[in-house]
Amino acid sequence: MTTFTAFSTVDGREQGEALGNALERLTPEPTGIGVFDMEDGSGLWEVGGYFVEAPDTAGLALLASAFGGRPFVVSELPETDWVAHVKRELSPVVAGRFFVYGSHDADRVPPGSVPLLIEAAMAFGTGHHGTTLGCLRALDRLIEDGFECHSVADIGCGTAVLAMAAAHIWQVPVFASDIDEVAVDVARANVEANGLNGRVACLEAAGLDHPDLAGAAPFDLIFANILKGPLIELAPSISAATAPGGILILSGILNEQADAVVKVYCENGYNLRSRDMIVDWTTLTLEKIRP
Repeated sequence: MTTFTAFSTVDGREQGEALGNALERLTPEPTGIGVFDMEDGSGLWEVGGYFVEAPDTAGLALLASAFGGRPFVVSELPETDWVAHVKRELSPVVAGRFFVYGSHDADRVPPGSVPLLIEAAMAFGTGHHGTTLGCLRALDRLIEDGFECHSVADIGCGTAVLAMAAAHIWQVPVFASDIDEVAVDVARANVEANGLNGRVACLEAAGLDHPDLAGAAPFDLIFANILKGPLIELAPSISAATAPGGILILSGILNEQADAVVKVYCENGYNLRSRDMIVDWTTLTLEKIRP
């Protein structure tokens, strides 16, 4: 079935979200809408719609004008095997010693690297996004510094790429949890594909609300790559689950949100070790204060 896409760009998140909301009311209606930070330092946000019939170009032009967007570019798409297409386009990611790749690039794994296989069909959390990449780089730096740990938790794990990275480095219990059932299924599939069954336990949980997490706490290393709001809400429970001297790696934080997150976690018993920015996203590494 032939489908259509329509894409525009606007200045800033607020305008992008407003244009995306307005696009939902167009006739014929789009079957899906996306609003994305372009992450190239330009400050632009891309707004796109997918249609099963030709969109109203006059209506699109009015919307673009009303919200200060560039004119929509409309394209007609033939039937496509999108997983095969993503496999062609999704290049491996290198983050220090870690090499994140799809099975189509298995012959490109560099000798001496730590390979992390994530299938293209499960692309959320492949390392291409600045948040996941920032966490992997922060972990690589910890290893370089000689950090050792006895237990790890990856909260909001997505594909479990961070949990798997830790499991490759340390022979310790690693827990990967997510609030979304589908994400947990994806995490389990990735753990099996990477030969880490029995090394990484995948759990469905809201934050740290699971008896297995409670029983394994406190953790020497916790990842939480979520969003500012949930990170702030979870600060007391994450702090309670972190061992004294333990390390916390946080991401999913826009650069302008980082100071607020640092403030809350410092109030909950941490010191900031490092702050890393990749385009619009910040990754924070914090250390739990010893009594």
